Amino acid sequence: MTREFDHFLAVDWSGAKGERHSGIALAIAEPDGPPVLVEPPSGGWSRTEVLSILRDDLPANTLVGVDLGISLPFNDAGAFFPGWDRSPTHAKKLWALIDEICADDPHLGAHSFLDHPQAREYFRHGKDDEGEHFHLPDAITREGRFREAEIAQRRMKCRPVSNFNLVGAAQVGKSSLTGMRMLHQLRGHLPVWPMDPVPDRMMTKGGSLLVEIYTGLASKEAATLSGARTKLLTYGDLNVALEALGSPPVRQYGEVDDHSSDALLTAAWLRKAAKDKRRWEPRFLTAEIAWTEGWTFGAL
Repeated sequence: MTREFDHFLAVDWSGAKGERHSGIALAIAEPDGPPVLVEPPSGGWSRTEVLSILRDDLPANTLVGVDLGISLPFNDAGAFFPGWDRSPTHAKKLWALIDEICADDPHLGAHSFLDHPQAREYFRHGKDDEGEHFHLPDAITREGRFREAEIAQRRMKCRPVSNFNLVGAAQVGKSSLTGMRMLHQLRGHLPVWPMDPVPDRMMTKGGSLLVEIYTGLASKEAATLSGARTKLLTYGDLNVALEALGSPPVRQYGEVDDHSSDALLTAAWLRKAAKDKRRWEPRFLTAEIAWTEGWTFGAL
């Protein structure tokens, strides 16, 4: 299946402490023209402001891509948290559990979940601080557990990090947990693929839909097409990548920060990838995996 969207919004998310974050960037692409950054408030975006936009101010018929894990590994062990009696049975219950435990954490934070005496045992918190259940008993790697979507990313020569890993510059565990609080609070307002069916454009919010994205996948695909670098240091680098995706260039010059370049490039990539039927029907995505682990849009 494919479906036409009128807007393509990419969100580079952050799980860092505090209210406002330079690591959050939003960029939007229309059906034609270059992607454009959404100007942040003074001091940077807050997670609650992004939630408010997605819930209340999203343009009709928008495909939203958010750079975070929308769930945790389940398929490898038949549970998110094997051995814990509160382990949820599917992703939406996982979102609810995290939001419940973190109800008193401001700014959509998730520190209470990571401090929870049972939950913390499933995460790597530091170089020498691994929870008892960070690895499965028969694990052959020390990298932690992976979802089927992340295994698919690895087949595409990307290097995703386990959502149970909270260590290192490439970790997305904290972003994912804070993002799951946002997803729980968006329930009833914005459907999430593949847990929810792709809405008809005439439905509430004009058929808008949220998907998980991986900005590393977008940059790798652009680099493969252009022969250029995946690390975009300047707007010139960005425009080479945009051209490879069939997008007009942005009219800016000089250096560009990682978060802005990721959002701009991924908005253009989302516009292109949304037309590709294969992205919506990955071969290893089953109904059970959709309901428990979700999927990364674009991973085949």
